[in-house]
Amino acid sequence: MTDKRTELATFAGGCFWCMVKPFDEQPGIHSVISGYTGGHKENPTYQEVCSETTGHLEAVQITFEPEVFPYEELVEIFWQQIDPTDPSGQFADRGTSYQTAIFYHSEEQRQIAEASKARLDASGRFDAPIVTPILPASVFYPAEEYHQGFYKTNPQRYNAYSKASGRVDFIRNHWNTEEDKEALRQRLTPIQWKVTQENGTEPPFQNEFWNHKGEGLYVDIVSGEPLFSSRDKFDSGCGWPSFTRPVRAAGVTEKADYSHFMVRTEVRSSKADAHLGHVFNDGPRETGGLRYCINSAALRFIPKEDLEKEGYGAYLSLFE
Repeated sequence: MTDKRTELATFAGGCFWCMVKPFDEQPGIHSVISGYTGGHKENPTYQEVCSETTGHLEAVQITFEPEVFPYEELVEIFWQQIDPTDPSGQFADRGTSYQTAIFYHSEEQRQIAEASKARLDASGRFDAPIVTPILPASVFYPAEEYHQGFYKTNPQRYNAYSKASGRVDFIRNHWNTEEDKEALRQRLTPIQWKVTQENGTEPPFQNEFWNHKGEGLYVDIVSGEPLFSSRDKFDSGCGWPSFTRPVRAAGVTEKADYSHFMVRTEVRSSKADAHLGHVFNDGPRETGGLRYCINSAALRFIPKEDLEKEGYGAYLSLFE
């Protein structure tokens, strides 16, 4: 149990198998439950909901800490998982049970969702109007156990379905466009772009944080996602910032890197998929033996005293 303040968020985005992972990987998320809501049938089964006779939509209900991951960011993630212009279902799944909706749990959530929807509609990202309704939350019924965390329990089936349904291609075509890339390029410095977007490496001993001693949090320069703490930083002598571990295992992803005639393990940020650096097995033994060798250009440093005002107050406990 935790004494930190939590809230509920409920989203319907078509097949609930595909709506868990995007939220499950974020900080401040306590749980993401697949289920049914919006209808009239008490305790419906999956078969009953699929029969389109219950009025329920497949949905996910998220328990989250708003101080760590604000509701505004949950709504932004939601939009990026769906086709908000489709009133009749989502991708290959048709029918009312696969329709989209945001179910708000407070007046504040309603206002945030309405404003976000208006911005998306005005952005011109989609050729048709945004039709996803914003509705008051009602009773939420958890789905059967075999539906929970499906991307973890049945990864092969999940990946195949997500791709075959058309969801993966739709998201790629609408949310990582050339316009998005150009906007990011304008926001980043040339070295930040080269490192994070082109897998570049900055010179050793000639970068911002290689010998930085301040106490605070290092976050992804692209997304602001928390990555590393100064408490886990050490002088490895390599000329780049080195850390023994990330602040959250889910905050980074690792992949094999065979470039430059070497075999290495690349480290990328989970949320923005930005190149960060590499992880090696020559770190301090007393802390697990890992050395996360990270480019300064991939990071933004937030001093401990500024964490609260910058929205990272939940990470103050790292420095107690």
